[in-house]
Amino acid sequence: MDHSHRPDIRNTIFVEDAKIIQHIAYEGDQFFLKLAAPKTAKTALPGSFVHLQCDDMLPMRRPMSIMRVNAKKGEIDILYKKHGYGTALLAKRKEGESLSVMGPIGQPFKLQNYRKRPLLIGGGVGLPPMVFLAEHIKSTKENVSPFVIMGSEVPFPFLVKPSQIMIGGMPDGVIATMPLMEDWNIACRLTSLQGYAGCHEGYVTDLARHWLDAMTEEQRSEVEIFTCGPTPMLKAVKSLAAEYELPCQVSLEEYMACAVGGCAGCVVEIETENGPAMKRVCVDGPIFDASTVVFR
Repeated sequence: MDHSHRPDIRNTIFVEDAKIIQHIAYEGDQFFLKLAAPKTAKTALPGSFVHLQCDDMLPMRRPMSIMRVNAKKGEIDILYKKHGYGTALLAKRKEGESLSVMGPIGQPFKLQNYRKRPLLIGGGVGLPPMVFLAEHIKSTKENVSPFVIMGSEVPFPFLVKPSQIMIGGMPDGVIATMPLMEDWNIACRLTSLQGYAGCHEGYVTDLARHWLDAMTEEQRSEVEIFTCGPTPMLKAVKSLAAEYELPCQVSLEEYMACAVGGCAGCVVEIETENGPAMKRVCVDGPIFDASTVVFR
């Protein structure tokens, strides 16, 4: 997929002072952040991210995926992991304080014309975009039944519960789900190598394979994949999609300085109709057709 036809999104990016409504710590240095950011909330789409100033002492911003938006209330939800100096400063910020937010940034996942069985795969800090996309699909599309697989090697940042939704091909005992997905009546299962109760002990792609292999050929033709997570996981999902000949959109994560396409510090190699090209994750992405991404 060549993204050169996509519009320049920089004129739709806002900078606003966002008040911290909630800031909750979870195990594994994970944090949930709810911000009052009405301009961002109004136009954010699944796959969008924001560029946060973590602290006044640190001018360099940090990119954060958006997990949910409430346009009516003007709120955005972010789930992040403390990793490095910037996020360590962010973790200390208190409810009631304000953060400078630049957003929403990035090209979204596809927003319509979904196949009947979207498979959403999120790993680690790649969970938030999958939550955003799952909610969008459920709230806007009828007769589309997403299946969400989430993987983590630290405790999940929510209270895991047994699912009441039956899913074909699941190994015995794999019943753990995210309560939010259960509330939305979205099929979801969790994976980990840490032996968490109710979770599949293996990789997200292992569980996806169980699901796909339990289908008829006709059912598999109704599947398309969306994914976000660590690079090794994304490479594995890309291979899985190619093996089953399924379309796959991937959300890439890169370190970035400006986040508006000026510095070219977040470029990745993408195969286009005209050969290899360097594309900016911030404004050309972060969503790309997985088959075009050159993983190193």
